[in-house]
Amino acid sequence: MAIYLPGTSEEEQLALDELTPREIVSELDKYVVGQHAAKRAVAIALRNRMRRQKLTPELAEEIIPKNIIMIGPTGVGKTEIARRLAKLANSPFLKVEASKFTEVGYVGRDVESMIRDLVEIAIDMVREEKLEDVSDKAELNAEERLLDLLLPSGVGFASRGDGSQSDQHQLAGESSSRTREKLRQQLREGKLDDRIVELETREKSFPAFEIISNQGVEEMDVNIKDMLPNLFGQRTKKRKMKVSEAFDYLVQEEEQRLIDMDQVTRIAVERVEQSGIIFLDEIDKIAGRESGHGPDVSREGVQRDILPIVEGTTVNTRYGMVRTDHILFVAAGAFHVSKPSDLIPELQGRFPIRVELQSLTVEDFIKILTEPKSSLVKQYTALLETEGLKLEFTQESLEEVARFAFRVNEGTENIGARRLHTIMERVLDEISFNAPDMKEKQIMVDGDYVRKTLADIVKDQDLSRYIL
Repeated sequence: MAIYLPGTSEEEQLALDELTPREIVSELDKYVVGQHAAKRAVAIALRNRMRRQKLTPELAEEIIPKNIIMIGPTGVGKTEIARRLAKLANSPFLKVEASKFTEVGYVGRDVESMIRDLVEIAIDMVREEKLEDVSDKAELNAEERLLDLLLPSGVGFASRGDGSQSDQHQLAGESSSRTREKLRQQLREGKLDDRIVELETREKSFPAFEIISNQGVEEMDVNIKDMLPNLFGQRTKKRKMKVSEAFDYLVQEEEQRLIDMDQVTRIAVERVEQSGIIFLDEIDKIAGRESGHGPDVSREGVQRDILPIVEGTTVNTRYGMVRTDHILFVAAGAFHVSKPSDLIPELQGRFPIRVELQSLTVEDFIKILTEPKSSLVKQYTALLETEGLKLEFTQESLEEVARFAFRVNEGTENIGARRLHTIMERVLDEISFNAPDMKEKQIMVDGDYVRKTLADIVKDQDLSRYIL
């Protein structure tokens, strides 16, 4: 018996089933340059998830995901690999910094909040999918309700003294129907957009009040959000608005009515449990033994709190209990100061796959500038095209930008591909500023132009550290 991911169409499911690890890697290659070892590891993890769905429920329940630790400096593609993987698998995905959490008993966020956040993301995902299914029906319903407002019943009744009562009613019905269809046509053509209608709308405001509690905010909202509507009811009031605004409002109202939120919740929770991915960034910041004082006192405590969630536990959310046994955890950290072996042994055991990401070379920088689907060069070209400006980069200019980025990363902190953003902004500063007023609408950025814009900054080491 195959266990299919809920909420995905059969075509998507088949397409995902057919993706081999090699194909998953080539999909990731479209967005992330290099880092083949990391891509292989996540491709195997995703494929194993697909394999697990085809097993009997008894065996599938026993197979836990093999969590991954990515080790490498910032800006080399750790987050992007995990994010693109989640998109490929249509999985709920949450990126969270491990350093944001504090041990239970300290002021701050508790680790269970990441599961609650992931459920909220899944609810939004499933709701969006359901919205697509009901959008046509919602628009038709909204149109009918709007026509009722524009054409109150009885309009078009034409009394004739010489006919019988039933004839008069028939004529009135035909006239009203013709008028309604005429109005419908005008409404669809946008001719009635500026007409004012009076609509009964729901008020969303609640009375202001304060609750003092020693519970965390997350636990509080589990109860409060559910209590409020029942506590204060939903008041309505009449508002005057344009037909175009009224139509949008009514479409939203109809969508809410047509979507079964119980079903959305059920699918979302199941999707989190079966295919959720959590990216735990900065895991190295909570590694290391206790110093016994100062702000790091709860480091090991946070690791101990994360442990049961990674091992598999049940977390209470406002949508019910959520099991974490089959959520895939991808942890990442630079590990400059600490090592993965500085994590507590139990947590190390829960991350059996370790992959090291390489620092970026000049060649990698050139590829990053041009190859990905939404590469920096494509982004800047498209932005300036909105001003009617055709921007072109020579190969030499890209090589110069890549060399500058590499050199600054070596001389100062290594922030990986993010350095390219800073340098590109610097190179295109003049062009971006003057673009609307330029007479010349075709600009070629060559190696000399790049060197000229960056020469002063690169010469002065202190200025280079400050600006680039």
